[in-house]
Amino acid sequence: MGKNNKRLAALCITIALIVMITGCTNNSNEAGPEGQALRTQIMFNGSSTLAPVIAAIGADFNETYTTWDNVNADFPNEAISIYVSTGGSGQGVRAVVDQTTDFGMLARNVRDSEKEQIQDFREYLVGIDALTIAINPANPLATLRDDLTSEEIMKIFSGEYMRWSDIDESLPDEEIVVVIRDVGGGAHEVFQTSIMGEVDVRADAIQAPSMGALVTRITENRYAIGYASFGVSNQHAGDLFLLKVDGIEPSEENIITGSYVIQRPLLIIYSGEPNELKQAFLDRILGSIGQAKVKEMGFVPVML
Repeated sequence: MGKNNKRLAALCITIALIVMITGCTNNSNEAGPEGQALRTQIMFNGSSTLAPVIAAIGADFNETYTTWDNVNADFPNEAISIYVSTGGSGQGVRAVVDQTTDFGMLARNVRDSEKEQIQDFREYLVGIDALTIAINPANPLATLRDDLTSEEIMKIFSGEYMRWSDIDESLPDEEIVVVIRDVGGGAHEVFQTSIMGEVDVRADAIQAPSMGALVTRITENRYAIGYASFGVSNQHAGDLFLLKVDGIEPSEENIITGSYVIQRPLLIIYSGEPNELKQAFLDRILGSIGQAKVKEMGFVPVML
């Protein structure tokens, strides 16, 4: 089995294992009473956008060190176990509040009301993502223009424009198929705030369970349009046609400067002071190796 296949297998095992233990473990964020060994499992729960990044960094960390004493001689001679599960940004917050995970993963800002529920709230910026307005490369719009205004996007996603010919008379009189993430998720909250404002997305919009599923819907239907994660769209380069928004391209530079406005942070949240093992893995995520993985997976790192 090749190196990449081994990593993929380890990643699949990690994600499968978490299904069995999430929700039945009441975790403490600190080491136990004096003399009690550190718990060597670290659990992450939340955003399906951030989860593959953390899982990939975790798999690499595990492959590099295998046991905690190889990270630091003072750490226990125990296997490194980093578990990652998804359920959305809101679930990441709830899991930290309920103490059923160590770290919550979010692909949006944390609300003040959520921070108030978490004792000694901490957050760590892992990277930056954006929502790109994506269509199928075979969509006739792709040969006509490469840009939509914010107002046009709002009219498309609200249902004011129902057919492609409503955008331009030269386009086919075909129904616009709108694909979104679940309306209670972090991605949709960012899109609603950045583009829709007080206007609701059309009721018959297809709600995809993940960004990967959203992209699949677009690649399978030439008349579909959706907001694809910048990272996921980079992973599917060539399969999507990304439109500028108000003339601004969804590029890494424009995301960093803030000129491309449909963007969101990728965050890890925590309650209290991380113990030594958790801090060691946090340092990996936020250091050059972890940030290189963030970039490799198509997102914008916060440092390199």
